[in-house]
Amino acid sequence: MACAPFLEVQPEPSVQPGVRLYTVTYLSQGLRVKALLAVPDAEAAELPALLYCRGGIKGVGRVRPERISQMASFGYVVLAPHYRGSEGGEGRDEFGGEDRHDVFAAYELLRAMPGVDRTRISVYGFSRGGIMALLAAIECPGLRAAVVWGGVSDLFLTYEERVDLRRMLRRVVGHPRKQPEAYRWRSPVYRAAEIVCPVLIIHGTEDQNVGVEHALRLADALRRYGKPCELWLVDGASHLFQGERMETYTRRMFAWLDSVTRD
Repeated sequence: MACAPFLEVQPEPSVQPGVRLYTVTYLSQGLRVKALLAVPDAEAAELPALLYCRGGIKGVGRVRPERISQMASFGYVVLAPHYRGSEGGEGRDEFGGEDRHDVFAAYELLRAMPGVDRTRISVYGFSRGGIMALLAAIECPGLRAAVVWGGVSDLFLTYEERVDLRRMLRRVVGHPRKQPEAYRWRSPVYRAAEIVCPVLIIHGTEDQNVGVEHALRLADALRRYGKPCELWLVDGASHLFQGERMETYTRRMFAWLDSVTRD
């Protein structure tokens, strides 16, 4: 499979048989930003694709080649932006501000990539990536489905529950009382009416990083507007699923993606 749409393509060591890894460089609002690309070896002329939205910020929550390769092994081309200002990319991460365009630009690159079925591109967001994925589900016409795994849906709630993140949020986004629109704009729970694709929400009931209330609020908002969604609450699971539980829900997630994206 060719990687034609990117400015630069740097092969990386494979971490899983049958999956090739690349660091790619592309333009977003004139900035050179980086992403990790995983391409499975497959005989199909065109493969579905998954736009992976990482969590955290800068060095926290970095894209893991092992996770990206695991996902690609299900027969999906996976593109995971690092976001601007990370991994050598230009610009500044704004936690769902202008950096959201890094995700939108990556979606357009997947649509132009040889060997990708442009009618079967979905988006996945983990933790903070839930914001990015759902903003893409609002702004990127043609996305087939969105998965939010342990994802943030209400940034006001994040400010309340994560005292350790307040300094960073005030620096990057502002204070929720002084810049409420910046928080509301980044909070998909307040923009559920604009989401047009099916949404799968996966969340551990014992998540101490992103409380399960984020999942409940998002599901309620989507249902209020008649949006197709499924909510999978995983009893006893924390923010990072482990071992067999991770494998089980990853398999279930891809089975769900296959079911909603195939014509």
